[in-house]
Amino acid sequence: MVRADHARAAAARRAVLRWYRQRARELPWRRSKDPYSVWVSEVMLQQTQIETVIPYYERFLQEFPTAARLAKAPLERVLELWSGLGYYRRARNLHRAAQDLVLKHGGQFPGDLKQARSLPGVGDYTARAVLSIAYHQPFAVLDGNVARVMARFLALRGSLPQPRFRRTLEENLELLLSRRSPGNFNQALMELGQTVCLPRAPRCPSCPLRRWCRAFRLHNPEDYPEPRPRRQTEECYLAAAALHGPRGMLMSRGLDDGLLDGLWNFPSALGPSGSEALARLKQKLRSGLGTAPPLKEPEHQLRHSITYRSIHVRIYAGEWSGKAPRDGFRWFQPQGIERAAVSQLTRKIARKLADADMAVRRDPYRAARRQAILPNLVAGNNLI
Repeated sequence: MVRADHARAAAARRAVLRWYRQRARELPWRRSKDPYSVWVSEVMLQQTQIETVIPYYERFLQEFPTAARLAKAPLERVLELWSGLGYYRRARNLHRAAQDLVLKHGGQFPGDLKQARSLPGVGDYTARAVLSIAYHQPFAVLDGNVARVMARFLALRGSLPQPRFRRTLEENLELLLSRRSPGNFNQALMELGQTVCLPRAPRCPSCPLRRWCRAFRLHNPEDYPEPRPRRQTEECYLAAAALHGPRGMLMSRGLDDGLLDGLWNFPSALGPSGSEALARLKQKLRSGLGTAPPLKEPEHQLRHSITYRSIHVRIYAGEWSGKAPRDGFRWFQPQGIERAAVSQLTRKIARKLADADMAVRRDPYRAARRQAILPNLVAGNNLI
């Protein structure tokens, strides 16, 4: 088994902590060791770039500075502040977990690993990260960045889904972990993976671990770790209805096929072909509205990806002035879409429609040649 010896581990530990003290970035969640703030940051940072997270984190903490405030908030408001960040299950779990904290833990994130892991959406990584950073407990954390640093440090073949590879990394991390500063040590390794030990073209001359890094000595750091197997991308089609009425734009809760539940979207349906997606959309409208309004041939298309799906989106314009929509439907004023709990796909569609409408307004000859897609979609301003 690949293993770092104690002397090598101690020297490497000191080097990486010294580097972190000198080079750590000023990030908003590092200004406080409050367990709640640390927990929110760790949830937001899952599968999301730091630069993207920062404004969301600051807005979220401003509105929900404590678990008690978050627990009392309507889920709709939580999703509004999360809108655009993606992976919305994280927001729903965060909300549910905050309610558990209030009911079972006095509003405080527990300092016990088993209790922390019992919270909705809190897995082993998140629990260990919060306990090490906020409570200074000696737990090592293993994410993709740390795995890359450690695989190169050890010149270890494999990838995280492989049990033996993961077990070897965890054992070596326990040897390397600083018992005095576990939180700083964990953040140092994550920072190293984010800024220096990059997947491609790693900045080895700037790395505090290069003296002990076996991959560096072998001159092949990019060979570690091996790429993890990826699910094959699936091509599919989405028919989206841009229905305009006297009260604005008609939106429906959720997208389709269980995707984006809890968020507002243009009424949509997925299918293996454009025609099948359109047929399912019409059925969805008949079920929700009692009838399917006439839809124009799509003038706008775009591409969007959700997890393993590569989606061809076709936008069908129409009008709806019938009875008030049933549950699961709601009117939105175009100017309010960007502030609502909507998906990123909804934002893209709204932007597409707004840009097209603005182009028509700027070209009176074009407007005369064809009907405006949605005559009152934008009152002189872009949506986004």
